[in-house]
Amino acid sequence: MLRIALVQMNPHVGNIEGNLEQIKDFTAQAVAAEAGLVVFPELAICGYPPLDLLLFDDFLSNCEQAIQLLLPLSEKIDIIVGGPSRNSRLEGKNLFNSAWHLSGGKVKAKVNKTLLPTYDVFDEYRYFEPNVVFQVVECKGVKIALTICEDLWNLDSDPMYVKNPMDELMELKPDLMVNIASSPFSDIQMGNRVGVLRKNVEQYNLPLIYVNQVGGQTDLIFDGHSIALNKDGSPALKLVGFDSQMASLDFDGEAFIGEPLAFTHEVAEVYTHQALLLGIRDFFQKQNFKTAIFGLSGGVDSALVATLAAQALGKENILAVMMPSEYSSEHSISDSIKLAENLGIKCIKVPITEGFNTLLETLEPHFEGKSPGLAEENLQARLRGNILMALSNKHGHIVLNTSNKSELAVGYGTLYGDMCGGLSVIGDLYKTQVYSLCNYLNSKKGIIPQNILDKAPSAELRPDQKDSDSLPDYETLDSILYQYIELNQTADSLIQQGFHQETVLKTIQLVNCSEYKRKQFAPILRLSQRAFGGGRRMPIVAKF
Repeated sequence: MLRIALVQMNPHVGNIEGNLEQIKDFTAQAVAAEAGLVVFPELAICGYPPLDLLLFDDFLSNCEQAIQLLLPLSEKIDIIVGGPSRNSRLEGKNLFNSAWHLSGGKVKAKVNKTLLPTYDVFDEYRYFEPNVVFQVVECKGVKIALTICEDLWNLDSDPMYVKNPMDELMELKPDLMVNIASSPFSDIQMGNRVGVLRKNVEQYNLPLIYVNQVGGQTDLIFDGHSIALNKDGSPALKLVGFDSQMASLDFDGEAFIGEPLAFTHEVAEVYTHQALLLGIRDFFQKQNFKTAIFGLSGGVDSALVATLAAQALGKENILAVMMPSEYSSEHSISDSIKLAENLGIKCIKVPITEGFNTLLETLEPHFEGKSPGLAEENLQARLRGNILMALSNKHGHIVLNTSNKSELAVGYGTLYGDMCGGLSVIGDLYKTQVYSLCNYLNSKKGIIPQNILDKAPSAELRPDQKDSDSLPDYETLDSILYQYIELNQTADSLIQQGFHQETVLKTIQLVNCSEYKRKQFAPILRLSQRAFGGGRRMPIVAKF
């Protein structure tokens, strides 16, 4: 009988000493639980993704030293932990993405990752050499087919890679599959992931343990949801998502002991909410930031950011700033005040009318003969950005950006104005998704004033302005944007679906010509399969 502890830990990229302390603490808990094997996620030693930190020799040496410091703990319990390792061969990349098996005070085995993803947010072949040698890991008489994340993801009818590691490992007659992973959250990833894991169980007729990391790493959010699956694909153990934890189960050499569990599913907004809270919290905690500041306009976007920030960081660590102009409606101010009261956050008022008029006077000789328009609107947005940044500099607050994905897609924002900030909280939520999440949060507790959700969206930068003056209705816009950005649909295919030709062509043109703005934008908490940032690499200067 082998008791196996699954550790869903939250590593901090580059904080090797801190990660090592976590690993030691969880290993002690696993020993106390009388486990014979404890399993940690992919690259748990250094955190995932380490990116170009892997190019520093000192970084690699510290990772190697951490492995050495874990060896004494393996006298009491076998340890499987992810970390980089050097390639001793001259040919190929200098590193492997490895799973280290520590036992009896020494390195018993080292298994390297075979399939290296280079799509979406992944760029592993930049750093790592793919594995070509296959071996099983033996622990207390159990033969384990040990793989790393992507190694289980090549079972599609149109495979991405030319080989499948499990096909090779099955020739060695393993008793159990173990996969250590750093698989980031997206709105479809959890469903896809469970499908892939169950397909492996079905194809190879072996039980499976899957250990995924949890936590926010800048823009990426890792949800955990580690799991053990029986041969029939039913769960034997499930770890709660978006939380660091350990759990154990017994394996008798053929099957897990205990009654199978059932799969459960939450509505999308539940996972989105949890992911955003974790992403905000870890962005601040891992950089030793404490307080956040943002503009509170009376609109739905800033209302959602305010709510999420207060929940993630604590109401005492939030400063909301109202910056009304002569075009701001009275309800925008009253709605903002009501929201701040509901959240219990500090809210100050810094009007921009006087500063705006001063700038207009200064620029009047240079604007002479030109009608008021975009320049005047952007001046207001940049004034607000300057105010937020000044308060940030003076008091040490981090500016949270409040732009949504629909606006970012079509360039409906002002560089160095409402696009400023250290972190984009909702930049991967379309406007319609913003409303859905607000309604979900209000269904739990009516925090966001209903008038904010009911009124027509407006930037309030000119008299009686509405978003619909410049953009299609958001239901239509978001449908087009989703298919163009996430699904790579062409203009012709969208028009054939019934979308108005002029609307489609204008929308796509706006998306394409706004790339230069997004390249200068804050990191965006990734929630979808195609967030702006590292997962969507489009040229700025292009014509297509």
